[in-house]
Amino acid sequence: MREPNQRADFEAIVLPHLDAAYNLARWLLRDDNDAKDAVQDAYLKAFRFFGGFRGGDGRGWLLTIVRNACYTWLRRARPDELQVTFDEESHGTEGGGSSPEVDLLRNADAQSLKDALERLPVGLREAIVLRELEGLSYAEIAAVADIPIGTVMSRLSRGRRRLQECLRVSDGKEV
Repeated sequence: MREPNQRADFEAIVLPHLDAAYNLARWLLRDDNDAKDAVQDAYLKAFRFFGGFRGGDGRGWLLTIVRNACYTWLRRARPDELQVTFDEESHGTEGGGSSPEVDLLRNADAQSLKDALERLPVGLREAIVLRELEGLSYAEIAAVADIPIGTVMSRLSRGRRRLQECLRVSDGKEV
């Protein structure tokens, strides 16, 4: 039997992050209905296991559950999306210039940015969404995605670079 305050605690700690949960699921799954289903499954799982929540960041805890629900769904429904190919140019080093975020904000309109983000591989898209749209720190992203901080930094760098490339191509500029 649940403690009397467990439901109230769950509602106070986890429910405020429904928008962030849906946002992450929507970007990972790229479908509104699939995202709603994944978030619903994640919230049910979160409620079921809320007794094991030891305090701390409820948002990060929930987003981890949502992320896992999305990846489980992708493994079953679209396993090819989880494959990331090695691209020598994307992994190379480049110097100088302004930051990718500043360039994106200056040069892209909302729809072309959304389209470019949709084309990223799921791992890069996840890192960008968690950092730029949800405002998580590198450490929080590492905890949610269960990857080292260095991998977070690499995915963000590659994701930002690929976004810039996609936006240049969509604007008709040379890459």
